[in-house]
Amino acid sequence: MIVDSLKNAWNVKDLRKKILFTAMMFLVFRIGSHIPVPFVDHAKLKTMLGTGSLIQFFDTFSGGAFKNFTVFAMSIAPYINASIIIQLLTVVFPKLHELSKEGAEGQKKITQYTRYGTVLLGFIQAAGLSVGLLSNVLAIPPGAQKWPYLLLVALVLTAGTAFLMWLGEMITERGIGNGISLIIFAGIVSRIPDALKFIFQSVQSGQSSILSVIALVVIAVLVITAVVFIQEGERRIPVQYAKRVVGRKVYGGQSSHIPMKVNQAGVIPVIFAISLLAFPQQISSWMPSSGFASFVNTWFSPNGTLQSIPYELFYALLIIGFTYFYTGITFNPVDVADNIKKYGGFIPGLRPGRPTAEYISKVLSRVTMAGAIFLALIAVLPTVVIGLTGFKNVYFGGTSLLIVVGVALETMKQLESHLLMRHYQGFMK
Repeated sequence: MIVDSLKNAWNVKDLRKKILFTAMMFLVFRIGSHIPVPFVDHAKLKTMLGTGSLIQFFDTFSGGAFKNFTVFAMSIAPYINASIIIQLLTVVFPKLHELSKEGAEGQKKITQYTRYGTVLLGFIQAAGLSVGLLSNVLAIPPGAQKWPYLLLVALVLTAGTAFLMWLGEMITERGIGNGISLIIFAGIVSRIPDALKFIFQSVQSGQSSILSVIALVVIAVLVITAVVFIQEGERRIPVQYAKRVVGRKVYGGQSSHIPMKVNQAGVIPVIFAISLLAFPQQISSWMPSSGFASFVNTWFSPNGTLQSIPYELFYALLIIGFTYFYTGITFNPVDVADNIKKYGGFIPGLRPGRPTAEYISKVLSRVTMAGAIFLALIAVLPTVVIGLTGFKNVYFGGTSLLIVVGVALETMKQLESHLLMRHYQGFMK
């Protein structure tokens, strides 16, 4: 089915141009991921970063740019953080909330605020990385002051993130799919060849067995199946619209439904949780010989041993909490109930208004619990895989698979919608 859709899309001139444009933007992204940041001793930096799970997580999402410390080292993370912050602020500030409901013009202004926030957060994050990581690995003349070079590195990293933001917007406008999501998708997929190479070398050298590889493949297939099932899963609440007689015409009377996705929050709760858990690991990296660093590395890091259980439990609880929090922000049962009542609709067996809102809230809570538990299980999966297979240098992230499968499904849906629209246009002509 996917192959047929791609073949049909390739035969349509407009869609072929969109696909080629998206591919060219991917090429630009991959080229930029290999341009090193100036004045940095990359060999020393790579040794200092090591192979920690947090480093592997960031490196996977940046397509290898973080560990190699290229101009795209921060990837699109500041943009995601800025988008989340703006979305949260629309709940706090009434003016932003009104702006979000003003259609295209309001969305244009919110997008502009997000861009400003991306540059600001990007510079703050770049400055933190420069001061925290690069003070001892700068390749500068002896006796030269460090701060001008650190400032230059921070500006280069910020410019890289701003360029990726522009790249994503261009893909959204002229290509196929959501540009920002596709950049993350491309970064994750680009790490697959390195992971396969490491697995092959591990088996060839005798460090890992064929059974471990089989277990890894089986887990990957099961996770992909589960992700597709949950991503496509939804609870449909039936809605009936009353008939209205206007003159000699009858309006309404049709049946509809409210689709409530099982994974309403997407991967946002995982990003929130891992951002919080990154603080103690980041602090411990600045003082590696302290007792705090020893405690964090032993009991508060996903190292695949029994000692990582406290970390994984806390991680899972954070994800469940953030899932409810973010779902509550993005889906308001009271607003949904008011809209149903406004257009003359009702849920069979329930009165419009407050009883409808309470019922929707109850259903939403149950559906969200299923989605939250699923996200928590997916997030702790890498630790389980490390313990079962021993592939510590292969970041087999359930979160990565969730993003890859989700973006692929959404892109294919958009592609099929373009094909369907052109089919109807051809039929009408």
